[in-house]
Amino acid sequence: MTDPVDPGTGPDDELPEEIAAIFRELTGGAPLPPEVARQLGAMGIADADPSAVRAMADQMRAMFSPTATAKGVDLAAATAAACEAARAEGDVSVGEREVALAEQAVRVAQLWLDEVTDLEAPALTGTAMSRSTWVEETIGTWARVVEPVADGVSGAIRDSMTAQLTGPDAPDLSALGVPPGTNPLALAGQLTPMINRMGSALVTAQVGQAVGALATSTVSGTEVGIPLLTDRVALLPANIAQVADGLDVPVDEVWLHLALRETARMRLFTDVPWLGPQILTAVEEYARGIAIDTGAIDRAVAELDPQDVGGMQQALGSDLFRPAPSPAQKAALTRLETWLALIEGWVDVVTARAGGAHLPSTDALAETVRRRRATGGPAERTFATLVGLELRPRRLRDAANLFAALDDAGGASARDASWAHPDVAPTGADLDDVLGYVERSTGSTSGAQDVTGGIDMDAELAALLDAETRGEGDGDGEGDGRTGG
Repeated sequence: MTDPVDPGTGPDDELPEEIAAIFRELTGGAPLPPEVARQLGAMGIADADPSAVRAMADQMRAMFSPTATAKGVDLAAATAAACEAARAEGDVSVGEREVALAEQAVRVAQLWLDEVTDLEAPALTGTAMSRSTWVEETIGTWARVVEPVADGVSGAIRDSMTAQLTGPDAPDLSALGVPPGTNPLALAGQLTPMINRMGSALVTAQVGQAVGALATSTVSGTEVGIPLLTDRVALLPANIAQVADGLDVPVDEVWLHLALRETARMRLFTDVPWLGPQILTAVEEYARGIAIDTGAIDRAVAELDPQDVGGMQQALGSDLFRPAPSPAQKAALTRLETWLALIEGWVDVVTARAGGAHLPSTDALAETVRRRRATGGPAERTFATLVGLELRPRRLRDAANLFAALDDAGGASARDASWAHPDVAPTGADLDDVLGYVERSTGSTSGAQDVTGGIDMDAELAALLDAETRGEGDGDGEGDGRTGG
């Protein structure tokens, strides 16, 4: 192959215009340095397939263009990736039978809940969703939750690049075709649009993978404890079928029990308008304080191919987050765990009250939900992937006992009145002193009872985890009851 750079001609003349134009933009419109042209020629750019050159030029233009300042999550890309992951596990469209089942199950659940709770949400109706539809309906909230993470990743990449361009081991920029005398800090600044897009691409991929995986296991719209949906009670027939498979319980009862749980949860989010924002704020505060593993970033940047964002993502793998939380993150985590425990504890009690009078298999289905939590529920897996958050709502049993004690002492009105305002809602300290909270709230000293149907939960979960250790189960859950049911 002849040398693409002829000393008698301009270096741009021997290269595809798409590539030459991109590098002229990077040099402020100056002619492409001969060194760069030679390197591109050595790469075989001049002889490449024109369509491949155009694709690479488009990618480079998107990453280096001063106007390409994309940050955060690319919703379209995240949605496409999540839907692809959901469909890979056998997503199917929802038929008329599933639509009717969801509508009827939620209608019945509303009637049963009316008998046991003062919280209302009369406008809520049931809807059956495919996995991909659930992704499309909830991806916007997930993007909001992880927005601070995208900013943190971009900042870490930018800091790493700046350090490597200005440090003692900095490369010879002139050998790379950068004009002599170029300020490395100014060069790093010129790369900001590319860095923002790189950080966005990394986090977008994380969101797509995590939400796509969650779509294959979550049974309802808000099972993770976050108000992902606000106007419908969503049920996922394909995942309900997975839960029902192997249970010695009629499928209709499985539908009704899960519809009852989701409808109760949606009543909370609808009739207690301050609760959803409290949950989202706690997650966002945790994400905002996320510590990025700069060592992993440095290693990935050192071997960075600007044309291969996927390669950088693979290089980082699961090492994106530094495990030690900051004090602010610990505080946010405590609040989040408390809110999730209170939500699920209330749902446990209300579902037991409403379903116990109508469903013969209420206790067995409640135990199924507890086992899903104990082996690592959908919420924990998703939070760990998206924001490095190891969720352990250890207080769920305490929360269930607190609401059961309020119910015993003052009835459903006393139990539900604890949601009247965030200032009167139980705190982590109240979960440590259930009887004290009940007495202050109702003036009664009625003892707290365990609402687990007489089951020794500590013994049951210890046995479950012991069986998993011997290979008889799966998952790595703790006997503390995790959210996601």
